[in-house]
Amino acid sequence: MVLAGRTAMWWARLRGPCPAAAPLSLPPWLPAGPVASERLYSSRGKEKLDMSTYPVESIRNFSIIAHVDHGKSTLADRLLEITGTIAKTDRNKQVLDKLQVERERGITVKAQSASLFYNHEGVNYLLNLIDTPGHVDFSYEVSRSLSACQGVILVVDANEGIQAQTVANFYLAFEAQLAIIPVINKIDLKNADPERVEKQIEKLFDIPIDECVRISAKQGTNVEKVLEKVIEKIPPPQCNTADPLKALVFDSTFDHYRGVIANIALFGGEIQKGHKIVSAHTNKRYEVNEVGILTPNEQPTHKLYAGQVGYLIAGMKEVTEAQIGDTLFLYKQPVEPLPGFQSAKPMVFAGMYPVDQTEYNNLKSALERLTLNDSSVTVHRDSSLALGAGWRLGFLGLLHMEVFNQRLEQEYNMSVILTAPTVPYKAILSSAKLIKECGKAEITIINPAQFPDKLSVSEYLEPTVLGTIVTPHEYIGKIIALCQDRRAIQKDMLYIDEQRVMLKYLFPLNEIVVDFYDALKSLSSGYASFDYEDAGYQTADLIKMDILLNGNPVEELATVVHKDKAYATGKFLCERLKDAIPRQLFEIAIQAAIGKKIIARETLKAYRKNVVAKCYGGDITRRMKLLKRQAEGKKLMRKIGNVEVPRDAFIRVLKRQTDK
Repeated sequence: MVLAGRTAMWWARLRGPCPAAAPLSLPPWLPAGPVASERLYSSRGKEKLDMSTYPVESIRNFSIIAHVDHGKSTLADRLLEITGTIAKTDRNKQVLDKLQVERERGITVKAQSASLFYNHEGVNYLLNLIDTPGHVDFSYEVSRSLSACQGVILVVDANEGIQAQTVANFYLAFEAQLAIIPVINKIDLKNADPERVEKQIEKLFDIPIDECVRISAKQGTNVEKVLEKVIEKIPPPQCNTADPLKALVFDSTFDHYRGVIANIALFGGEIQKGHKIVSAHTNKRYEVNEVGILTPNEQPTHKLYAGQVGYLIAGMKEVTEAQIGDTLFLYKQPVEPLPGFQSAKPMVFAGMYPVDQTEYNNLKSALERLTLNDSSVTVHRDSSLALGAGWRLGFLGLLHMEVFNQRLEQEYNMSVILTAPTVPYKAILSSAKLIKECGKAEITIINPAQFPDKLSVSEYLEPTVLGTIVTPHEYIGKIIALCQDRRAIQKDMLYIDEQRVMLKYLFPLNEIVVDFYDALKSLSSGYASFDYEDAGYQTADLIKMDILLNGNPVEELATVVHKDKAYATGKFLCERLKDAIPRQLFEIAIQAAIGKKIIARETLKAYRKNVVAKCYGGDITRRMKLLKRQAEGKKLMRKIGNVEVPRDAFIRVLKRQTDK
């Protein structure tokens, strides 16, 4: 009762204290100031911005693209500081890299957007910036980001020069017909050579030298000129506020309290709280709860208008409801859906299983939420006799797989077993019975256990990639030898300048998926860079290799290999299993087999009692009799004994072979 009375007194003082009353201090939970009563019930505690002051003509949407570690995130930090979006402090490092995995590895994994306000020649401009990843595994993030842009800043390191992913990202922007602003970063380094890099840009990309901007993002040198170039060179978006609402969902995240938060780019119309919207993909209807821009934190606004980029919360509770590439429109005002995105093509498959099967449902929920945020991962249900129920996941590359696993552990506290990566093969069936069963003549194999027999197949196909290697010329010999060892076919060789060479090779995907990048970096002392793109399928002499334990095949250890590599792979797996399986009371034969033919073998010796210990002296026949009886017992035990492969032995053998 006393508490209620005191609260009433505080409210009375806040609304307008009586002149005679002594001033009361506000309680700690109540905000101070004249707008306290308004802010008390504000869910976000932020004033809403009026975005109508930024017409389409004063909007610029652009991305920063570059090779990994060329300074994209550092440049984004400086742009945020110059425009006053964030306070200028020494702690501003990778401000847009919000994930723990990004900060630990020093790379950008997820494209992040931020809206900047900048006054140029008396006109207020709204600049929507998207910072993109630089590693080849995340090129899908880059292509998605470019769909919401009209131009790009192409960052090149003044020390390293043009590298493989620089070339790939340039062509992504070029094909999307975007304005390109070349920026040469890190001019403050001792070994920087911006003149050489300008010549490389002119030779490879046909961009005049005088269009290049030399900057140091770390020190902030000349960064203001980049903003001026963005306003001059990049055109405003081609759209109109008077048109019906048409919004593209280009990214989304999941919030435990507010549901799905969708990042949208408006290609027409306007959107505000209370609007009824419909998803073109699911045809479900929603009411908009909040719209706003990212600065880079969420900043609510009254409305979003055509040409602007922001976020939307509309009570989507299921992770499947916010499809990336979906078009949103107003209820009863349908529009032609936007083209969306070409779905990402997985390059690497791996099995994922919970360490403890009781965690299956928790892992399922975590996977659904994480795949909403990373739509390039494909998920198929799978099960294994040894590892239980799980999933077969498709990734864009090995780093993508490792980052996904790390995010599961850090963001959802999930420990998982991840099997060795495999690639998707295809088979052209010749058996009429099998074609009838499958419903088509060409099947895709993502699990080696489903590999069809040679007798029922006319040919096998393996995935290939067109790889681009940029390297200093002194390492060419070693790199060519490495590529030939990986069954690669040389397609092109071009000298970028006197020092650097660009090689193009056609690789079988399974030859580069595990350790090619590491081997390339090792041979070139870290100077060579590598990028690849899908090049379809080609015929290959593939075989399925089984692992037998005392003559019984182990389904989980079956693998698909090229005929030329079968012996080396089989021997390696047998040696690894010999170290992983605990010894038994009987001998275990570990064999690698192709059909009926054994190509490699290791023998795990049995534990045996010293039966001749009691024989001191005496006739030799007594010793032989005891040893013979023991051997017969072991032989009988081997016939009736089952080899139980412990779970941790499977994990050690199936996990990525880092010590290969």
